[in-house]
Amino acid sequence: MADSAGIQQGSPAIGASGLVPAAPGAGGTEGSGAAGGSARIAVKKAQLRSSPRPKKLEKLGVYSSCKAEGACKCNGWKSQNPPPTPPRTDQQSNTVNLQEPCRSCSHTLGDHVTHLENVSEEEMNRLLGIVLDVEYLYTCVHKEEDADTKQVYFSLFKLLRKSILQMGKPMLEAQESPPFEKPSIEQGVNNFVQYKFSHLPSKERQTIMELAKMFLNQINYWQLETPSQRRQRVPNDDAAGYKANYTRWLCYCNVPQFCDSLPRYETTQIFGRTLLRSVFTVMRKQLLEQARQEKDKLPPEKRTLILTHFPKFLSMLEEEVYSHSSPIWSQDFLAGASGGQIPIHTVISAPPVARPLYYSTSPVSVDPSTCGSVSPARKTASVLEPNPVGEKRKPSEPLNHEENKRPRVVGDIPMELINEVMATIADPAAIPETSLLSAHSARDEAARLEERRGVIEFHVIGNSLNQKPNKRILMWLVGLQNVFSHQLPRMPKEYITRLVFDPKHKTLSLIKDGRVIGGICFRMFPSQGFTEIVFCAVTSNEQVKGYGTHLMNHLKEYHIKHEILNFLTYADEYAIGYFKKQGFSKDIKVPKAKYVGYIKDYEGATLMGCELNPSIPYTEFSVIIKKQKEIIKKLIERKQAQIRKVYPGLSCFKEGVRQIPIESIPGIRETGWKPVGKGKELKDPDQLYSTLKTILQHVKSHQNAWPFMEPVKKTEAPGYYQVIRFPMDLKTMSERLKSRYYTTRKLFMADMQRIFTNCREYNPPESEYYKCANLLEKFFYTKIKEAGLIEK
Repeated sequence: MADSAGIQQGSPAIGASGLVPAAPGAGGTEGSGAAGGSARIAVKKAQLRSSPRPKKLEKLGVYSSCKAEGACKCNGWKSQNPPPTPPRTDQQSNTVNLQEPCRSCSHTLGDHVTHLENVSEEEMNRLLGIVLDVEYLYTCVHKEEDADTKQVYFSLFKLLRKSILQMGKPMLEAQESPPFEKPSIEQGVNNFVQYKFSHLPSKERQTIMELAKMFLNQINYWQLETPSQRRQRVPNDDAAGYKANYTRWLCYCNVPQFCDSLPRYETTQIFGRTLLRSVFTVMRKQLLEQARQEKDKLPPEKRTLILTHFPKFLSMLEEEVYSHSSPIWSQDFLAGASGGQIPIHTVISAPPVARPLYYSTSPVSVDPSTCGSVSPARKTASVLEPNPVGEKRKPSEPLNHEENKRPRVVGDIPMELINEVMATIADPAAIPETSLLSAHSARDEAARLEERRGVIEFHVIGNSLNQKPNKRILMWLVGLQNVFSHQLPRMPKEYITRLVFDPKHKTLSLIKDGRVIGGICFRMFPSQGFTEIVFCAVTSNEQVKGYGTHLMNHLKEYHIKHEILNFLTYADEYAIGYFKKQGFSKDIKVPKAKYVGYIKDYEGATLMGCELNPSIPYTEFSVIIKKQKEIIKKLIERKQAQIRKVYPGLSCFKEGVRQIPIESIPGIRETGWKPVGKGKELKDPDQLYSTLKTILQHVKSHQNAWPFMEPVKKTEAPGYYQVIRFPMDLKTMSERLKSRYYTTRKLFMADMQRIFTNCREYNPPESEYYKCANLLEKFFYTKIKEAGLIEK
């Protein structure tokens, strides 16, 4: 970012347990962490450095070669009464005799430390620090079970031992010295933050910086798996490359945390994308799992940050880590960004998916005669159709051939201008990422990203009573039954089991790592034109990731493919919010006669419905909206650049003026504002008659017009005419239209409006009539606008 000096290391993101490295030799399993191990060594060093000089000489003599005449080959003084192993400085005697002979060569202690007579206290304290590091590494060598790690510890032990003998500084001998890859992980994350979030307000940008700091801190204290462990987990990986990085990490990052005589580097500063790729997937999974387990221990101010925003941050970063074309790992990234031109990109890009998703289904769970063509499936299971027909609907396919014939509306933006604006976007298929913290960020972004990488899959499955059972399908159905039972505890398990395994019901299952983590159980009624959603759930430890939204979007696409455009469901009080976000409403657009007797009633639940638009590619809808927003933003910027004039403020209100015409505001017309007209009045009586007749026919043909076709009968609605003084209905309007009563559009609109007003005045809001009036009114005004009788 322009106002940032770069991301520095911060405090751990989550609690200390499990997020700090184990001491060398512990293999990541012992309870002693970085703080405990280094603290104990630091205390020992402080105690030893505060000892009398003779005591220090005795300690150093153990690691000093004999200097007596006669070319003695003894490489360290050994006491006649050796202390316990390992040495305990707090139990040793304070009396030191420089004339005490060596148990090995018989020369005195003084003969071993003659080279230290004129050494300063500072240098002696430095050597004593190396001594304690040598003893600690000696213990690690004997405790460590992994051969690769043991070899590194032993090499470092010999290096430090040699440094004491030669009174030099430990220098690691290697073909390469840090940093081992550029840009570093730290720089890459800085580039990522600038690349994705530089457009955010400062407050949200600071939150992103906190997430980045937490992530970098976790890497610096992350315990890498040993090469042998990695070979077992990822047998086809670059074993030699990982072993080289693991050795470097031990020597330069891990061991120096405890042995401070060795130069220490931060993992994020000397390693780059290669190491990050090798640890990111496992690290991300463990971090998020631990966050969920310890969510109750987190402070309130950190809970939302870690449980909600951190997973999205990691998902976005993961794509850049594994992408072959991500610019954040380019050496020229900062040079290109210094001019203020930050590349435009998005988490969900438009190019073809490497692993395309198809819906898979058991052939017995879909009846081609009633449900349309069966979507093709991956050819990996015997249950899938041998010759699949049709495929997943592509967002780019023209869904309505009449769309190209649609007349242009006055005020539409010219396509030439749209194309010109698109050309100014660096990558037309890519759009800038919406803020993770914004209320308008797409809920399904993370799930869509995981689907593109093949982490999750979607399959429509069902049971069969007349086909040979498929083991995988049955296992998934059992998994779905378990998910629904756990997430819907108030629903009887026997009832859930019966519907999940009912051949008439199907389930869109969400599969991750080969196991079911969620699904939507539904029953299709093609003859009635709707589908009933029975169960919808995602397992608790996989929630808040956008899976629920992405599930519903796939279900919508599946039904559009099978030409069923209405959903009905009974939602309890906990599910109403979810279904509203997915486009469901309490205004049911399916006629009651179509679904009564077909769907199951649930006591205490609310009936909700959703009407699908076949022109919308639901799984990519949020991407399209983002692209449209970017185009509008560019158009606004162009308009602002053209105007670029500041007018003085209005002072008339200070002088007592209460209101002024909008058109009198200085500069308002230059922005493109035009006075709102009141609609055109058709002067030709025949043209008016023809237009009103067409509109009335459309209204009468609407599915919600049935309550208003004829005058209300007194026997059906007692007291109606005492409440409604001026009744109106569509039959009466038809008669008036025939008699040429409607000489103006206002008369026609007034009668139609009276129908809706009367209905709402007499009937309660929850009634079927009230809902029909609302829906028909919206439809009527749509037709009026299309006819040009009122301004849009």
